[in-house]
Amino acid sequence: MVLGQGNQEAANLTREGIEASKAKDWDKAITAFRKAAQLDQHYAPNLASALQQRATVYVGQKKFQEAVADYSEALKMKSDDADIYERRAYAEMQLRDYDKALNDYNQAIKLSPQEAKYYQVRALIYQNKGNLKAALADAEKTLQLDPNNADAQSRKKFLDAKLHGAPTPVPLPSGPIRNPNVPPAAAGAGTPAPGKQ
Repeated sequence: MVLGQGNQEAANLTREGIEASKAKDWDKAITAFRKAAQLDQHYAPNLASALQQRATVYVGQKKFQEAVADYSEALKMKSDDADIYERRAYAEMQLRDYDKALNDYNQAIKLSPQEAKYYQVRALIYQNKGNLKAALADAEKTLQLDPNNADAQSRKKFLDAKLHGAPTPVPLPSGPIRNPNVPPAAAGAGTPAPGKQ
């Protein structure tokens, strides 16, 4: 009977969290989902989802530390989700914490080794850190997975020239990278083409 009451309370809290989510009241949703998950781990995915949503809001508000904290908590429940690692890495890059961002992209690649965008951004991180050989390897891997990737083509040309002593082309800008927290159609509207900043 106690178990049944706990499950009913968890279900009620989950409904409360869903309603708060619909209203985009992420703090209230997360509180409700957290309580539900404590009563029954079956409800933990709801908490992970709400944490990601609030983190996305934080990124939009440029509250990157808070976003990293929420993504980190979500990863405790969904450690096999490459998308969360990518989103957290984006926030870490905004904080100039390239080592942590690099670790997150390494994990995303481990989970989704055929996803070209992970190699593409990791190449940028390696380039920013001065590891041009690793950056070139990732640019080449990006092109292997996505042969028409204009950013990877430009980056490969630039890195080849830097590494092999040829006349160096104009360096690529180090950003902006696509914000994974914004749908591609919305992100593309304000993102300049490589070299057009």
